[in-house]
Amino acid sequence: MSNAKQFVVFGIGRFGASLCKTLCDLGHEVLAVDGEEEVINDIAPFVTQAIQMDATDEDALKKIGLRNFDAAVVSIGDNVRDSILVSLLCKEAGVKYVISKATDELHAKVLRKVGVDKVVFPERDMGIRVAKSLIAPNVVDLINLTDEYAIESIQLPDHWVGKTVREIEVRRKYGVTVLLLQRGEDVLIEELSDTRLLKGDVLMLLGHKHDVEKIESLP
Repeated sequence: MSNAKQFVVFGIGRFGASLCKTLCDLGHEVLAVDGEEEVINDIAPFVTQAIQMDATDEDALKKIGLRNFDAAVVSIGDNVRDSILVSLLCKEAGVKYVISKATDELHAKVLRKVGVDKVVFPERDMGIRVAKSLIAPNVVDLINLTDEYAIESIQLPDHWVGKTVREIEVRRKYGVTVLLLQRGEDVLIEELSDTRLLKGDVLMLLGHKHDVEKIESLP
């Protein structure tokens, strides 16, 4: 994979392990770091390299060449002190992009103060996704851009089948922009406005969350 990136993941719990495996499956290189030998043995077959070490040890961190990684993910959830310290050490080491897992808003606030580029709440976000899938089964995926705007992929509403984006007047009537259309293995971007939509198509929409939610509820 020519555009493969290098990631280091600290803390190989359920979230960290899932992240490592997914990144490797997508063709990227992953270094998994955890303090427990059993955890490292379990994840080793699924990643590029796995190391047992104390991630709060600054000297040990220097030896793995943090600066060379495209991004670091700190998924140490239970020990807030270690999470904050490792995040800070990653930033000080010059890691281009640091993502850290937070347990609550106070934890997140401190992580942002030390310079973390993105804070995630895996359990909360998964809860939101499951809730949305129960309320709006058309929703395929959701990416929150800000508190107000999101990119969301939805299954094509039934009464849009056979029409084009231009005929539906998606932007004028619903206030959202169609970024792309996924049809099976194919992704359509160009000349999208005049493409006849088919049952089973997935649309990626960009817009205000309130406007996107209106489309979610369409039959």
